[in-house]
Amino acid sequence: MPPSVTSALHRLGRFISGFTLAQRTIAIIGLAAVILGGVALFSWMSRPDYSPLFSGLSASDANAVVEQLRSDSVPYELADGGSTVLVPKEEVYDQRLAAASAGLPTSSSGGYTLLDKMGVTASEFQQSVTYKRAIEGELADTIASMDGVTAASVKLAIPEESVFVSQTQDPTASVFVEVSDRSTLSSQKVEAIVHLTSAAVTGLKPENVAVVDQAGHTLSAAGTGTSGGVDEQAGDYESRVAASVQKMLDAVVGPGNATVTVTADIDRSSNQRQDETYAPADGAPPASEQTKTQTSKGSSTDAGVLGPDNIAVPSGDDADSDYQSTETTRNNVINKTTQTTTTPAGKLRRQSVSVAVDSAAAGSVDADQLRELVSTAAGIDTKRGDAVTVEFVPFSQTESKAAQDALKAAKDAADAERAATLRNTIIIAAAIALPLLIALVVFVVRARRRSRDDEFGDPTYVPLLEGKPRSLLAPTDAGLAVRAQPDPVAALLIDDPVPEPGPEPDDDLERELEPAQMRLERRRHEIDALARQDPHRTADLLRDLLEERQDA
Repeated sequence: MPPSVTSALHRLGRFISGFTLAQRTIAIIGLAAVILGGVALFSWMSRPDYSPLFSGLSASDANAVVEQLRSDSVPYELADGGSTVLVPKEEVYDQRLAAASAGLPTSSSGGYTLLDKMGVTASEFQQSVTYKRAIEGELADTIASMDGVTAASVKLAIPEESVFVSQTQDPTASVFVEVSDRSTLSSQKVEAIVHLTSAAVTGLKPENVAVVDQAGHTLSAAGTGTSGGVDEQAGDYESRVAASVQKMLDAVVGPGNATVTVTADIDRSSNQRQDETYAPADGAPPASEQTKTQTSKGSSTDAGVLGPDNIAVPSGDDADSDYQSTETTRNNVINKTTQTTTTPAGKLRRQSVSVAVDSAAAGSVDADQLRELVSTAAGIDTKRGDAVTVEFVPFSQTESKAAQDALKAAKDAADAERAATLRNTIIIAAAIALPLLIALVVFVVRARRRSRDDEFGDPTYVPLLEGKPRSLLAPTDAGLAVRAQPDPVAALLIDDPVPEPGPEPDDDLERELEPAQMRLERRRHEIDALARQDPHRTADLLRDLLEERQDA
């Protein structure tokens, strides 16, 4: 091993041996923390980036996919309760192809692939049912691919076409959706599902599509559309009118000084009316016209009256007569207008608005003027029976004070929580940084002390870099110990003559001499290294040293 490495190892060993028990404990803890941090960082950096392979899988499909990944020795992770399988990003496309070749995932609604399995001997009923199942499967797969929907099921009720009925029934549809995170779909997505389903079936109207989620919430009711039931429509209307009036009152009397209550009476019945109107076509010629004329000329004899024996008795008057008869039939074009009016449930029959204003904040506001403003903002129709009530009353300050106290308490709690979090963070940071700082300070202090001892406290030190060597004998036990063991090299490095060998030292003295011997051995290595680096200068220095000792 090179002398420089050996010297460095000796210095490190001496430095560590000088630590106290507490310093060694802190050093071990700091080293362990650094090693654990390095291992955690390496593990995090070496962890592969996972991407979804399949999502929304059933339990059987997830099990089959996991078994295939295990057989291929591909690492994987499960998420979303086991319905999503994650694999390393670079393995996604290869594993999808492998899963497709194995026929995974298998749970599917089929779609139009059901028609491929239908034979030529299928009956008309089988063909009708299979076609309906195919449409339901395609719609379910399309809806399930929407953001926020994990699974979907569509059921269609399509009436059979027949020429023996005068009125046909409209088809209806029911859609069941499973929403992720147990949330509720927005009205825009529900409307998209309704229009997507209605456009896929001939004759299906959007108001005949019902949408229900896994929590049992009716997102779109049949006959009412996506706006919900009558109660929901009434609540939406009341909230909208109350918000409009409240915004106006806040600008007039100030925020928090007025409250608005709106009650709407909604008609829950739906009506349908059909009117047929017949009217002649203006300026149009008749569709058909027929004229019949009959003319007769000749004498006529009055038969007279009947006698007793039912024999006609002539009247005795004879005259010539002309007979003419004209009959005209004209068929005109008549317009027929059929009008069907459907009034769904949810028509507003009447509404009432109640406004209470704080009398302390009303000031010079006139009640009649405020009533007119409220009536205009709420769309009050007196002919319909709407009513508006505006009253100036003193507001209770109990709830306001309680709300302010609760708000202050919440703010104080939040500040205390932030302070506690900051304090815990500072304590943790201090607990981590303080041992490292103490170890660093101890290292610097010991390094400086070691450097100072090497420079002034070592009796074998020779400033070879100066022009002339000089001896520095410190009155220490180490110096006396050096004199106790004569050495030719040490004799060259100190000014005192070599002492005569004395009696053999005992064991205690040998333990005291061991540090001096180690320093002396280190000096030998340093002189040896200096001689190898610059032999000429080393020879000059030794020559000067010998000359000085001869002169002395």
